[in-house]
Amino acid sequence: MNIQESILAGVQLAFQNIFNADVPLDQLALAPTRKEFEGTYTFVVFPFLKISQTTPENTANQIGSYLQENVPEVAGFNVVKGFLNLELNNQIWIGVFQQLLLNKNLGQLPPNGQKVMVEYSSPNTNKPLHLGHLRNNFLGYSVSQILKANGYEVIKANLVNDRGIHICKSMVAYQHFGNGETPKSSGLKGDHLAGKYYVIFDQEYKKQIAELVASGQTQDEAKKNAPILLEAQEMLRKWEAHDEEVVSLWKLMNEWVYAGFDETYKRMGVDFDKFYYESDTYLLGKDIVEEGLEKGVFFKKENGSVWVDLTAEGLDEKLVLRGDGTSVYITQDMGTADLKYEDFKIDKSVYVVGNEQDYHFDVLYKIMRKLGRPYGDGLFHLSYGMVDLPTGKMKSREGTVVDADELMQEMVDTAESHTKELGKIEGFNPDQATELYEMLGLGALKYFLLKVDPKKRMLFNPQESIEFQGNTGPFIQYSHARIASILRKAKQIGIEYHQVDFSKVNKVEDSEAALIFLLNDFEKKIAQAGESYSPSIIAQYLFDLAKEYNRFYADVPIFLENDPAIVAFRVALSDLTAQTIKKGMSLLGISVPERM
Repeated sequence: MNIQESILAGVQLAFQNIFNADVPLDQLALAPTRKEFEGTYTFVVFPFLKISQTTPENTANQIGSYLQENVPEVAGFNVVKGFLNLELNNQIWIGVFQQLLLNKNLGQLPPNGQKVMVEYSSPNTNKPLHLGHLRNNFLGYSVSQILKANGYEVIKANLVNDRGIHICKSMVAYQHFGNGETPKSSGLKGDHLAGKYYVIFDQEYKKQIAELVASGQTQDEAKKNAPILLEAQEMLRKWEAHDEEVVSLWKLMNEWVYAGFDETYKRMGVDFDKFYYESDTYLLGKDIVEEGLEKGVFFKKENGSVWVDLTAEGLDEKLVLRGDGTSVYITQDMGTADLKYEDFKIDKSVYVVGNEQDYHFDVLYKIMRKLGRPYGDGLFHLSYGMVDLPTGKMKSREGTVVDADELMQEMVDTAESHTKELGKIEGFNPDQATELYEMLGLGALKYFLLKVDPKKRMLFNPQESIEFQGNTGPFIQYSHARIASILRKAKQIGIEYHQVDFSKVNKVEDSEAALIFLLNDFEKKIAQAGESYSPSIIAQYLFDLAKEYNRFYADVPIFLENDPAIVAFRVALSDLTAQTIKKGMSLLGISVPERM
């Protein structure tokens, strides 16, 4: 029985003995005591006043007195209105710590026998990845790691948007203005080269619109009749008809883009187990439309178009197939959902997509459930807010996007200048220093983007993210390096702390107890992060842990202590903290340095 279970069992007995009431254990809960009050756990008595038939303060005082007398873990208590704050016997934390040391799978919950697919990134092959993609990729990768730690078998998937009018726009512009340029001849990464022609298309399109308006057409007419747009539309028709020349150019430019993406993904530290391509999936789903018509889930209108009526589910009617028999996005997404299940027999499917697609995924999931799909209840849209910079919203066709490659390099450069300024690379050779700048720059970027709840829109501040103080990646990384330095010193002076019985340690300081309390919470936080698909829970936990360790380090001398058992205990406590930080940061896709 752990501490909380023991205390709750005591609370249950308190209700029986004081108020002659049987309260089921599942109705009792403890919360961490708020920082401004004394105590470790808090029991809220308000829901039980009908049982006690007395004031909140009186109820809390009676239960507190009972626990202090009858539960060994409770050393004292205080009451703030109806909140019973329990102060624990510090000595019990040694037992908790010893239990933690026995866990050979730190931060890894047992297998749960379930498979989950996390789909993220989903880039378009007409442009490079940008700041918004960074949040998407870091979220997707981190959620994959967190779900693995929760015992799932995880498949990381990437659905690449490699076809459509936007791809043809880059291709048409390249035909007109490319002059045979290649990534090699231009010195540009392939994805940047494709993006360059997407911007050129938009510039030429606007120019042609202006010329048509000047010749007497309305703005709307000019937008539809611009020759370069008509060419792109014709190119898409040719692509769908498997025109050899068009398909050949499409393959060539996509190869350039994929080579560029691979470089970016490698530097980001993300990877995938399975790639799906829209060019393979865009015709899927039409058979599901037929199935839906047969089952009465869909209905046909006079013009032959097929719809689903979701008004009973709080939505509206939604088109699932056009009257001419051509697909819409929802058609292929239904087909792809089935394909994923056929490939992997997944229990859950998580789609990491921006919140502008909330309605689309709500419709898709309701349809798949109405169709009775076995994976229907496991569909989840990890909807995230956009990332803004002080300069405002990004628009890729205008060439004003914050490029992912440039931003990552900028973060590494900033980490370099900041680290040199603070003198944290003494004794590093050039390769070690370069590795550290990369670790700090990307750690700062990832942590800043992941520490905010995914649902919230956020403002990215590069300068703030790289600071070594406050709620930042470098602060946590620096804390790990500090502990690694302590462990090296312990080794040098011959302190043995592995497989030691710490039961002889007869006094636990408050800062040590607080640290053990947090370490004991790690797997609970992993479970919470997995349930809510939110890496921000892990990020906040790691910040709290690093802060608590730094308080312990300032309050308690490690090597100046005379009692060898206490020295060994404090070194072991430091080691477990370092392991937890390292494991926790890996769940965010962040590496930690051994020294700085």
